[in-house]
Amino acid sequence: MEAWIVIVVAVLMALGFYLLMQRSISRIVLGLLVLSNAANMVIFTSPGLLRAKAPLIAGESLAGFPHADPLPQALILTAIVIGMGVLAFALGLVFKIKKILDIEDVDEMRQE
Repeated sequence: MEAWIVIVVAVLMALGFYLLMQRSISRIVLGLLVLSNAANMVIFTSPGLLRAKAPLIAGESLAGFPHADPLPQALILTAIVIGMGVLAFALGLVFKIKKILDIEDVDEMRQE
């Protein structure tokens, strides 16, 4: 199962870097979104995927028993919120640039 996730993460990272190297500004923003989701999947799979008990059990000790690690899940939630904030900011910049300059190509923006 984890091998398939590693392959998916590699494809998403390659696609994200490919889109970041494009000349269209909307593709650059899309590449940023894909790359952030690939990074989230790396964080999610870093402790290993296992079906285990919840980490918070009242009155019992979890020493020696498999349990889910809540830290990567908390990190991913934080990364999703930050990623959406960065995406909203980038989309705002793209719309403002499109409205003012009416240009989509990055090389043409450098000439303006």
